[in-house]
Amino acid sequence: MKKIGLISDTHHYLDEAVFKHFDQCDEIWHGGDFGSVEVAEGLEKFKPLRGVFGNIDGQVIRSKFPEVLKFTCEDVKILMIHIGGYPGRYSALAKTELIASHPKIFISGHSHILKIMYDEKFQCLHINPGAAGKQGWHKVRTLVRFVIDGTDIKNCEVIELGKR
Repeated sequence: MKKIGLISDTHHYLDEAVFKHFDQCDEIWHGGDFGSVEVAEGLEKFKPLRGVFGNIDGQVIRSKFPEVLKFTCEDVKILMIHIGGYPGRYSALAKTELIASHPKIFISGHSHILKIMYDEKFQCLHINPGAAGKQGWHKVRTLVRFVIDGTDIKNCEVIELGKR
């Protein structure tokens, strides 16, 4: 069983509350737009970190994190792309990767819109944790926590960090 803390679109800002909310997590996953290497390093020092680079990330972040990340957690295939879209409106890259890899969870960021929904067509759970940073048009900063236990995805929680 793995407890996952999911964050995205920090845009140079890492709220100290993230450490409290992710204290019981085994891993942190970042959906891109770290904004700075300091954000990535702060998370890496705290818990094992997986992530993808986003459109605002510079060369240092791009050299540490891929554009597309595919891996397995427990018995669940994961696909992560920063600019991925959502069910019915995927980016061209996301659609290609979804067809090729058949993940059970697809994670994206970029939109700053918190969205958790099941995609019947691709038979996977789409999760966008919204934005945890202070830049952008979102009104509330958010995170997501969930558990992967074998093939089960459960105990999904949305956490509000406060106003942008």
